[in-house]
Amino acid sequence: MNVSMIDTRHGTDNQYSFSHGNCLPYTGVPFGMNFFAPQTSNQRGSWWFHPEDRTFQGFRITHQPSPWMGDFSHMTLLPLNGAVSELSLFHAQSSYRPEESCFNPAYLNIKTQRYQSTGTLVPSMYGGLLAIDHCGENPGLGLSFPGTYTVKQMDDQTIAATLINFSGCEDDQFTFHFVCRFASSIRALEGPLKGDEGFVIVRFADEKQENVHFATSFISEEQAFVNLQREANWTLADYQSSAAEQWNEYLSRIELAHHDRKQVSTFYHNFYRLFLFPQTFYEIDEDGRKIHWDTLTRSVKSGPLYTNNGFWDTYKTVYPLFSLIAVEKLEEMLEGFLNSYREIGFLPKWLSPDERGLMPGTLIDAVIADAAVKGIRPDLMPELLAAMKKAATQQSANSNYGRQGTLDYLTYGYVPLDYHESVNHTLDYCYSDFCISQVAKQVDDAEMAHYQKQSLNYQHIFDPETGFMRAKDKEGHFRPDFNAHRWGKDYAEGSAWQSSFAVYHDFAGLIAANGGADRFEEKLIDLCNQEPDYTTEGYGFEIHEMSEMAAIDFGQLAISNQPSFHYPYLFSYIGKPEMAQPLIKQLLTQCFDDSAKGFPGDEDNGSMAGWYLFNALGFYPVTPGTGEYVIGMPLFDQATIKLSSGKTLTIRSTPNKPQQLFVDAVALNHKPVEKMFFSHQELIAGGSIDFKLGIVPRSRTWTADAYPFSLSPRQ
Repeated sequence: MNVSMIDTRHGTDNQYSFSHGNCLPYTGVPFGMNFFAPQTSNQRGSWWFHPEDRTFQGFRITHQPSPWMGDFSHMTLLPLNGAVSELSLFHAQSSYRPEESCFNPAYLNIKTQRYQSTGTLVPSMYGGLLAIDHCGENPGLGLSFPGTYTVKQMDDQTIAATLINFSGCEDDQFTFHFVCRFASSIRALEGPLKGDEGFVIVRFADEKQENVHFATSFISEEQAFVNLQREANWTLADYQSSAAEQWNEYLSRIELAHHDRKQVSTFYHNFYRLFLFPQTFYEIDEDGRKIHWDTLTRSVKSGPLYTNNGFWDTYKTVYPLFSLIAVEKLEEMLEGFLNSYREIGFLPKWLSPDERGLMPGTLIDAVIADAAVKGIRPDLMPELLAAMKKAATQQSANSNYGRQGTLDYLTYGYVPLDYHESVNHTLDYCYSDFCISQVAKQVDDAEMAHYQKQSLNYQHIFDPETGFMRAKDKEGHFRPDFNAHRWGKDYAEGSAWQSSFAVYHDFAGLIAANGGADRFEEKLIDLCNQEPDYTTEGYGFEIHEMSEMAAIDFGQLAISNQPSFHYPYLFSYIGKPEMAQPLIKQLLTQCFDDSAKGFPGDEDNGSMAGWYLFNALGFYPVTPGTGEYVIGMPLFDQATIKLSSGKTLTIRSTPNKPQQLFVDAVALNHKPVEKMFFSHQELIAGGSIDFKLGIVPRSRTWTADAYPFSLSPRQ
């Protein structure tokens, strides 16, 4: 797949009340410091682009990871000409034809109907080039600054600006520096050159074509000019080839051969989404050193840093995929996350640009544990383990950092119900404790057994009478008036149905608590074969995740949100993977496509794209931190993965028609696979996986070592 085949409008048909991905049509380089997208409305808050809008307000420089998080350091660039009745974005905006525009990861190309000019924006890591064709009479570039700003002219061709806007940040003067150099002379600046919420027009010489080189920095104006100067001699073709080559290098890491072109397109549109986040948040100084802005001390620090990532979402799929095909980036990201800890005192949970403190748990622990058991950055593991332990034992005075209810969790063995979403906090802390034990094992730390034992605390909130995880008060009493379909309050973005199976490290223990494999099987069947019912009293209104679960109609299996990602694979833990195989195939083919409505819910920084990619390949990392991938149901005839180990893994599925809904047999390097999972070491060694598919299921009895990892022994 060539990057030219990707349309970035994938998953962008959204509104506040319903998500088809809540994606934006991002143009940029992989993991770029900035992304760019057409802004079609500044009246809808975070939903400032819609694929059916026909208004173009400019090329937006954006750093928005999610509409629920908001944007920071954003501004727009609008090529225009002629007189503008008032200096505002509204009075300068134009219509455009989205069907005639190019939305590509490597460049944007948009013609304005009002001005009859065409803008081509091509990105680089820290800037880019805006080429304007058919500039018209009295041409200019409108700069819209939604925040506190300054603009100054440096010389006949150069502008420098600063901008302060963000949804949340430790640095209340967190500043974005923007510099640009025009090919022709600047004739005039129109509009106030400092203030709040401004619109400034830079008028340049009457030319048919104008190239505007620009660069940005979160550090300083001087650093922005360093970033600009590195590309001073780049032509439009140079920018285009650089951006395209970077994308093609990543997109070529998995190559498909398949009979359904639409499914191939869906795969690569998801693959593009995988390489957007987290975003680079460091720059390269004049001496070639990596530096970044520390928002807490408001000073420049050395080393890499990354932002725009919520680990509650991404630990499940994004980083396990990087461990297979992009380990060189994962190694640097781990160093960047450690730098966040060194500067803040706690490992990050949700960065944008710095810690925002959203969602339960400290699930970066799973990213670290997964890297540890796979032998990635062992040099960092002792310090990362100390950071994990700090969050597990010390309560931060600032609720944004570390765990919530830390001391109560240590006292009672669970987070009491007076904490919001206490069930999810408890379960996430149990899993994090397991992850701590896994890292401790790798570095031979004496507290390994302590944290492994503590990871069984989930047993304290399991109610054998109802078969669900339930909130408890400090006296050990369950919250009364239980309703398994009630969303919110004790549960994060779900009900007891979406939250009670989050015991990733000990499904054997959970099965035993439910009364054994037969009763657990009935529970899973009930989960899938019921209406997608929900009640709203926990939130007081219907949140969009409820609507999306109801829309896809897969019972209580809400693949529209992360807590249900592993649900099909629970059948493997009772030795019946064949019960999930048709389900996985239906989820892949019914809930995902390559359109603007291509996701069943919020995509979330590569998380849902990663779910699709893993499942389409035929395996899934149910429990990051164990180095295992549970075998599923492959979608494609053949996939060839270029592994970070330098080896190649080829996956073949035959026969592969719609009626083949089951895996009849699996062979790894032509030897029968007699277990329900692959190890990481088996995959990165390369070779071949052959799936023989069938029309009817072949049930079998599995040996004890054929089951995926669980902390407790099978009963």
